[in-house]
Amino acid sequence: MAKVFGNATLTWEDLSFIRRHTTLPIILKGIVHPEDAKLAVEANVDGIIVSNHGGRQVDGSITAIDALPEIADVVRGRVPILMDSGIRRGSDVLKALALGATAVLVGRPSMYALAVGGEEGVETLFKQLVADVDLTLALAGGTNVRHLDKEFLQSSYVSSERSFK
Repeated sequence: MAKVFGNATLTWEDLSFIRRHTTLPIILKGIVHPEDAKLAVEANVDGIIVSNHGGRQVDGSITAIDALPEIADVVRGRVPILMDSGIRRGSDVLKALALGATAVLVGRPSMYALAVGGEEGVETLFKQLVADVDLTLALAGGTNVRHLDKEFLQSSYVSSERSFK
């Protein structure tokens, strides 16, 4: 069963092997601890993805959104940070960006949209998500997603919404 979910024998040293054998960017997924983020940056990855790999299935595991602020503090903009967990609406996007994500990934909703509406469904999903980001940003008093930080969450209604997991 463990083979289905990953290879537990991989180590940080394996990243140098991968780097020697590809010119593609290396973006490391599954970072939820600040020390791992530090090691990833030291290993010269091109980006990291904050994700608990479906940790919602493991009772008591840390949520990606809870891990994000400390990871952003450690990374300090040296590599892009992608948030991959629970992005369902505009306020989720804004929270992730305010807590330090460079961008978000929208996995499960994309798959649902594809299954229900094909290419048009996915296109509609992203149009609606962008519109929701714009509307929520404006309603919360923001003007530009590039200006979001933790203080935005403390001073806006976005922070009072239910946290996503």
